[in-house]
Amino acid sequence: MTRRTALMSAVTALLTILGTTPAGARGEWHKVGGDARSGVSGLAYEGPAADRAGVNALVVHDNKRSGQQRLSRITHREDSSDITPITWDGAEPVDLEAVEAVPGMPGEYLALTGRGIVYRVEVTGSKATVVDYSPLPAIGEGDDFESFAVVAQQGRLAVLWADRGAGTARPATLYAAPLTFASWGQPLFGAVTSKTYRAAYPTGDGTRHISDISVTGSGRIIVGSATDAGDDGPFDSAVSDVGRVSMSAAGRVRVTLAASPAVLGKYPGYKVEAVECLPGSADAVLGTDDENLGGHVRTVAVCGT
Repeated sequence: MTRRTALMSAVTALLTILGTTPAGARGEWHKVGGDARSGVSGLAYEGPAADRAGVNALVVHDNKRSGQQRLSRITHREDSSDITPITWDGAEPVDLEAVEAVPGMPGEYLALTGRGIVYRVEVTGSKATVVDYSPLPAIGEGDDFESFAVVAQQGRLAVLWADRGAGTARPATLYAAPLTFASWGQPLFGAVTSKTYRAAYPTGDGTRHISDISVTGSGRIIVGSATDAGDDGPFDSAVSDVGRVSMSAAGRVRVTLAASPAVLGKYPGYKVEAVECLPGSADAVLGTDDENLGGHVRTVAVCGT
């Protein structure tokens, strides 16, 4: 089965499940972890579930101690979500916060730590093997990363990532750069551009203005934002449409942010740290890292076209 066929099959299966439920009410939250070690810090669409009644996604956990779980697989359906561990083989990351599939490279993913180290991994079955790793370029003082997106346009790749920001004093900084790979597998980044961003919701001292990024097929930038008052909450989150990204035939990356970002959904009581627009669909899978309260996933219609 080709990658395109697999993607279309996944979309068809998901739309069959969801039917014509109104936007914002696609499903309920499903609990996938019960403690601070099992929250969903990032999520990447992997493909259709084996029974075609849902989707598989890889999720990263922000664990920091040696031997703790770094990566898992979620099978997400309308009425349930199951999670199984994936073995991490290679240099062990600290504090994974985001993960993205590499377009055109089946089984290849990029996972990002909070301090800006990008791990390229190859996932086969229940094992993830580290191919190589590299720091992000242009890391600013105090940057703390929770988001990462890979964009394919004009036959080229680019990446978006962001310092999450901190309340009223520090907006998020959204970065973008072309992406290539060295012959031995290391991620390589081109010229970096950056823009600042403040969330329209939630607001306040505990706001993380960008907690994850996803990009639709047409180039719309969808971000999560969240507030975190501590390991026991309370939490609050939103998903917003903040602008567009495009690439020229020469590989130049352009990001245009909206003057007034559109808040697409609000999720009080949850800390959304993963937003993944499903290919060819208006739907996204959201994931939360609710610290001591564990993690949850849900499907919502926020991606449009």
